[in-house]
Amino acid sequence: MRKYLLLATAIVFFTACATGGGNDSEEGTDEKPEMSSEDAMKFEQYMVAGETLYLQYCSQCHQPMGTGLSELYPPLTKSDYLQNNFEDVLCILRYGKSGEIVVNGKTYNQMMPAQPQLTDLEIAEIATYVYNSWGNSRGLIAVTEVTPVLTACEDAQ
Repeated sequence: MRKYLLLATAIVFFTACATGGGNDSEEGTDEKPEMSSEDAMKFEQYMVAGETLYLQYCSQCHQPMGTGLSELYPPLTKSDYLQNNFEDVLCILRYGKSGEIVVNGKTYNQMMPAQPQLTDLEIAEIATYVYNSWGNSRGLIAVTEVTPVLTACEDAQ
């Protein structure tokens, strides 16, 4: 009985924490991709950790609500670049980017610094958070999906 109570408490905790992040109905979507209960639990964990990491490493430039910073840093909110360049986005999270980038028809040219200290899991958590907040809806981005992409971009460096 105690096991079930702890499990129920954990589910309520992760659900409550995740809904307090960037996924409210104003900025996010109400629809979540279908997933198993194990993946749903992992999704909630990634969302909570991803929000914390996003606020620590990304929000200074991209802002806490993903709106970007004027002409300097592109928005992540309903970003066409985000949707059309998934593998590049993962590589940029780890290795940074310099040069022009076009997001939603607007050109940005600020360097994004590399974050080599982030683990593959942390990048998966950030990606899950960003790709499921502010009008984006992709579902769980597992570390097993991220690692091969990061390995390929490391080889291309």
